Amino acid sequence: MKIMFICTENICRSAMAEAMMQDMLKKHVGADSISAHQVYSCGIFAEDGWAATDNAVEAMKERNIDLSKHRATNIRSSNIEDVDVILCTTTAHKNNVINMYPDLADKIYTIKEYAGYPENDLDINDPWGYDIETYRRCAKQIEECLEKILEKI
Repeated sequence: MKIMFICTENICRSAMAEAMMQDMLKKHVGADSISAHQVYSCGIFAEDGWAATDNAVEAMKERNIDLSKHRATNIRSSNIEDVDVILCTTTAHKNNVINMYPDLADKIYTIKEYAGYPENDLDINDPWGYDIETYRRCAKQIEECLEKILEKI
């Protein structure tokens, strides 16, 4: 299964989601899952090559995940048309992606929606510009969703 995580600039939420999912797949499904599952991320308004924010790198470092080499990918530069599931951090992102790629609408969800959260709780708020504690809370929220998603794949 090929999974794509999407946020605004691919330097916080989707970058952390990609890194955590890759880490979880290695730990919970085994090394073979890396070939069976491929994980990507991109941003609707990303500038190709941007680094993850310092706080995103730090929040992942605290989980023993190295995000320092992550580089942002703009959605137009991504392989979005080749993935099986597209997971957006907010409903607004989901709607934007559906408008950009209407033929892919049946495989576009929010992360929380795909994880089974109720309709009134589908967004993961952007930690950009906030302190490390906000990033930690965001990472925890993403992790909880990914644990549920991992059970599905």
